[in-house]
Amino acid sequence: MGVLRRNNVQIMGSGQKAMVFAHGFGCDQNMWRFVWPTFADEYRIILFDHVGCGGSDLKAYNVGKYASLEGYADDLIEICRELDITHGIFVGHSVSAMIGAVASIQAPELFDDLVMIGPSPRYIDDEDYTGGFSEAQIEELLDFLDDNHMGWSQAMAPVIMGNPDRPELSAELTNSFCMTDPEIAKRFARVTFLSDNRADLALVTARALVLQCSEDVIAPQAVGAYVHQCLPNSAFVLLQATGHCPNLSAPEETISAMKTFLEARDRERQI
Repeated sequence: MGVLRRNNVQIMGSGQKAMVFAHGFGCDQNMWRFVWPTFADEYRIILFDHVGCGGSDLKAYNVGKYASLEGYADDLIEICRELDITHGIFVGHSVSAMIGAVASIQAPELFDDLVMIGPSPRYIDDEDYTGGFSEAQIEELLDFLDDNHMGWSQAMAPVIMGNPDRPELSAELTNSFCMTDPEIAKRFARVTFLSDNRADLALVTARALVLQCSEDVIAPQAVGAYVHQCLPNSAFVLLQATGHCPNLSAPEETISAMKTFLEARDRERQI
C-alpha cells in the first residue's frame, strides 16, 4: 500500500508552499477542520492520520516501528518526500509537535517553519525540569488505560480538553478516543507519555512558534517556556485559550497567532 493511502493523506488548497498538519494522540485529521481552511488560498494543505488513527490503514501498524516517536517521524518524512515537499510549514499538535521536530532534524530540507501547539518533550518531572506529572502519576494513567480503554477515554477527555462550560468539546474528544483501536491506543500512549525528547530541541534548525495555552493540564506553562528556551530560533505565544486543544476550542486565536508568526517571517525574509 502506498504511503498516501496508508496514512489517509488528503490534499487541499491552491498554494505552492505546503502546510502539513499533524494531529495529537487519540485524534485524527478532522481535528484541524476549523484551522486549515483559512490557509487554503495561500498554501497547499496536507492532512494525514498517524498509522493506527482515523482513516489510516490499521494493518500497517508495526509494534517495533512505532515503539518510539522516530517511527511516526519516518512516516511524516515519507509523506513529504512522496509529495515533493521542501521548505514547507509543519503544524503539529501535542505529541505531533515533537514528531515534527524529530522529522525536521532528520530531514531539515522539509520544513522552514514549525508551529508547535501544546508541545511537551517530556511529561514526567525530572531534576530541574517540570513536565507536569510524577512518574507514578503517568504509570497510574497508563495502567488505567490498559485496564479500561472506554473508562479512560470518558474520564480523561474532559481533563485534556478543559473548557467545562462547553461539554460538546469533551464529547467530541471522548468519541475520538473511543474510536481508536484500544491496543494501538495503549501503545501510542506509552510512547507519548514516556518519551524524552529534550535533547532534540537544540538540534532543530527550523524557525519555530510555540503556542501555549494559559491553563493546560497536559502541557503546563513551564513546559512551553522550556521548549521555547531550548529551541535555537523560536517565538512563544501564551494563548488566552484554556485546555490542551486550542485548534478545537479557540481556532480563531490559534489562527491569528499562526498568521502573525508567518507574516513576521515573510517580512524578515524581505529585508
